[in-house]
Amino acid sequence: MFVVIAGGGRTGAQLARYLLDEGHQVHLIEDRKEVLARIHKELPTEVIFSGNCMHPDVLEQVNIRDAHVFAATTTSDEINLALCYFVKEKYHTARTIARVNNPRNAWLFDDKLHVDVAVNQAELLSRLIEEEMSLGDMMTLLQLRRGRYSLVEEKIPAHAKCLGKMIKELTFPENCVIAAIIRNGDIVVPSGTTTFEENDEVLAVTDEEGAKALAELFAKK
Repeated sequence: MFVVIAGGGRTGAQLARYLLDEGHQVHLIEDRKEVLARIHKELPTEVIFSGNCMHPDVLEQVNIRDAHVFAATTTSDEINLALCYFVKEKYHTARTIARVNNPRNAWLFDDKLHVDVAVNQAELLSRLIEEEMSLGDMMTLLQLRRGRYSLVEEKIPAHAKCLGKMIKELTFPENCVIAAIIRNGDIVVPSGTTTFEENDEVLAVTDEEGAKALAELFAKK
């Protein structure tokens, strides 16, 4: 995958490093001299392009036409929005991601301005806190479809309400699918006759309301 990143601050540089470690191709744009001096110590030289990310000639220089993903991670919401809109309109980039710096501007970051994914750190943190408070021992492994659905995991404790019962005997939330059960290190593909056992690690795809109902179902009697 080829990713172009606009903004070489801590967010952009760490994203570039992560993607490179995963084997992806990355081009990063930055024009601040002090930031360039730092990231040249952190990233390979061939990844870094000096220039103003708002200039079309700079975008052409980083081969934006070939990018699979464009990530706008500058410290300006206005610039991030403008960049996503421009690269989608001009170059038809398949995927655009924008950093939200001011949570009050989050409502602007949607498909109308060609933002496919908005990364709002304040919202992400608040969701994590809410989940920790409301879902008990349930752990969120992965956010799906802009956070509406999640892949969650929970270990079945002793004396749980669901112990000894088959899946078909239990009433699961409407938007909840039991994807797999990890039992004694092996994966069990669930069916209607699968019975929950103590210490089962249950993986499920569900929405927020479904996760709460699932946590209640797996709770102790």
